[in-house]
This record gives sequence, structure tokens and C-alpha cells, in this order.
Amino acid sequence: MNSRHSLFGVTLDALTMDESVRRCLDAVRRGEQIEIGMVNAAKLVNMRRDPRLAAAVGGCDLVLADGQAVVWAGRVLGVRLPERVAGIDLFMRLLAAAETADIPVYLLGARQDVLEMMLRQISDRFPELRVAGSRNGYFEDSDQEAIADAIAASGARLLFLGMTSPKKEIFTAAHGKRTGAHVVHGVGGSFDILAGITKRAPLVWQRMGLEWFYRTLQEPRRLGKRYLTTNAAFLLMTVRELIHRTPSAPSANRSH
Repeated sequence: MNSRHSLFGVTLDALTMDESVRRCLDAVRRGEQIEIGMVNAAKLVNMRRDPRLAAAVGGCDLVLADGQAVVWAGRVLGVRLPERVAGIDLFMRLLAAAETADIPVYLLGARQDVLEMMLRQISDRFPELRVAGSRNGYFEDSDQEAIADAIAASGARLLFLGMTSPKKEIFTAAHGKRTGAHVVHGVGGSFDILAGITKRAPLVWQRMGLEWFYRTLQEPRRLGKRYLTTNAAFLLMTVRELIHRTPSAPSANRSH
């Protein structure tokens, strides 16, 4: 059965969290390289406005529904996505699996102080995890090749990018293969959450698709207008797609 479906012109993998973890671990075992793209409502809207972001996500080997709104829109539009696969949850599952299987990881992103706080948290939670290397996410475009080479030299098999869009997608598209990592996963603001800088929404908020609102309450001035704009645009995108996919009723033929 084909597990790839098109939604808003983007090819998505209809996988559960467990299936996504297995797909990543299989890549490590086979020595295969896969790049993971995560999409939520805001990113799907921004992909329409930013051709580089759209091309970077479109070029990923595995594209997963990171946002609950994407899963709901899929249901409305007849595209079955089994569940939301949140980037931070996949990140945590892969860290746990890497600890068990002794798979070395590399962590790239965030401010230096946040990165160090997160590394301490990871060390507490996953004491046997082999961290092959880490680096903050503040660098010039001209540094990207050297950073990719340093990751390759570290021997890391899983690479996690704690950077914002579209920076992480563009880095992955340009240098993901060069890093030598078998799995490249952009985890966005997960480093900040793991470090304790920002709080994640309670589970009930996540299940209701209100994680964006919880984040807005934490940073209303920075995120309020952004989420309001992108959520309205995503709703409009969904309505337009529904109208486009719904066949018009045939006109009645009264001739005898």
C-alpha cells in the first residue's frame, strides 16, 4: 500500500510515530541517508510564499505531518494521515533509540548557552547516549560546508538541527548528504523546550490542535500576529482546495 499522499501539492508520508522511528533506524542499519521534513500549517503557508523552502521540503526523503491542523485538513480533503508526528516527539524517541543501540548523534542549533543547558538535560535523561559532537546554530552561510565536514568527521549517524525555518531546511537541502549522517532531522524549537527555556503545551492542548495558541500566550508580541496570519491563510488554503476537489453537481437534463 502506498503511504505517500499529496496535500496542497506537497507529498506527505502517511506514517505513525512508531513507523517513522522504524524508518529512521532502518536507514542507519542499511547505511542509507534520509532527510526528514516536518510540516505544520504555518510551514505549508510559507512554502507557498518561499520557493527555496518549498524546494527544500519537497526534496526530503520523508515528509511528516508535524501539526494537528495538517492531519485535520487531510481528513477534510480525503487524504488519510494516521496521526500527527510531532518533531519534538520524534526527536525524543530517536534519542532513546540511539542510546539503546549505541548510535552516535550530533546536535546543531540554538544559542550556545541554550545548547549547553540542553546537553545537560540530555545527559541526565539519556546517560548512555553517545553525543559525537554539538555546535550552536549561529553561523554564516560561508561556514556551512566546514560545519558539514565537522559533522562528517564526528562519525554521527543521527543529526538533529535545532534551527528555525527556512534555515534548517536550506542547510539540509544543501549539505545534508555532506554531513554523512544517515538521518537528518530538523527539530526547530525543540532545543529550547528541552533546555527549559520555553514550555511545551499540555497534552490536552496538543490533542485539540492548540499548541500554537499555547506558544502565543508565552510570546504574544512575537508570535501573535504571525500565528493569526498563517492560521487564517491555512484555513483559506483548505477551503479553496476543498472547493477545487469537490465536483460540481451536474446540471439537470430536462430534454426527452
